[in-house]
Parts: sequence; C-alpha cells; structure tokens
Amino acid sequence: MRIIAGDLRGKKLLIPADNFTRPLKDNVKESIFNILQHSKLLNFELLNSNVLDLFSGVGTFGLECISRKSRHVTFFENHLPAIKMLKKNIQNLNCCSKTKIIEKDVFSLEKLESNLKNYEFIFLDPPFKEIRIKFLLNILKHKKVFKKESIILIHRDNKTVDQLPEDFKVIIDKKYGRSRILFGKFY
Repeated sequence: MRIIAGDLRGKKLLIPADNFTRPLKDNVKESIFNILQHSKLLNFELLNSNVLDLFSGVGTFGLECISRKSRHVTFFENHLPAIKMLKKNIQNLNCCSKTKIIEKDVFSLEKLESNLKNYEFIFLDPPFKEIRIKFLLNILKHKKVFKKESIILIHRDNKTVDQLPEDFKVIIDKKYGRSRILFGKFY
C-alpha cells in the first residue's frame, strides 16, 4: 500500500497482518480521485476540504486526501490492529496536525455529542457484509455532519444493492472489478 499522488506520493502505508481489514486498492482509489477531480456531475473541490473517513481502517483513503491538500481528516475506526497501524501511518507521514482519530464503532455516531459538523466529503468503506448503510446515512443526516453541498462516497462490493434513504440521490455509480463506488448527496 502506498500514497498514489500529491505531496506524499510514493510513501508506504502499513497494514495489519489480519484478514479483517480490507485496505482500499490503489486502482479503486485512483478511480475515485479521477472522478472527484474531473467529473462535472459532482462539482467538488478536495483542496482545503474537511473529510470524514468512516470505517477508515489504516487510513489509506483519508491519508490520500491529506496528500492531495485536504485541510483535515477525521478517521473513525474501532478495530484495534487497524487503529494501531493508522496511528503509525499518521506519524510516519507527519500528518498529526491534520488528523483526528475517533476510536469507536461508526454506529456510535448516533450517541456522540461532538463537533462532527461541516464535512465537505464523507467516505464510507464498511465491511462488504455490512447491511446498515441506510441507517448510517440517516444518522449522518440527523446529526448534521455534512454541509448541504457535501459529497458522500460509499465503497461496496459490486454485487451489493443497498437500500438508501429516499432523499439521498446517487450521482455516479461505477464498478471496478469486485468494487462498486457510489457518489451521492442528500437533497
């Protein structure tokens, strides 16, 4: 695993030895950033954005955002081996001042009384077997975690068809090998 572009390009990322963590593959990550940068459908600027990386694992996506000049990334992870590697990756890349780690289950967001607000970009990369995506999106909306124009990206298995909230509209739906990426927003 490595950072593929930006200020930290080529830097290696550590990953845990267990099979529980599924780091985002470089080709999928590259496709995501190409869409973010070039799609007229999204009209999104990563530069100086605040990013919420849910199910962040070792931070491959969020650290890529930092490398590409996002202002700040908040990582949400509860798997201890992944958290350990995430902390090491952040330290190795000297990104401590641009990151925050919340060591909790993503679904505890509903109970958190924190300042998780005004994210321009939210990345959800749950385990492929996770089925509570609609529930999680509704929590994000209820907690007002994002701005009105924010983009939400969901990374799923390409065979998975999730139920989504009625006011969440998918703007782009692409398949890459076993992966499927959905870009959308609430209207």
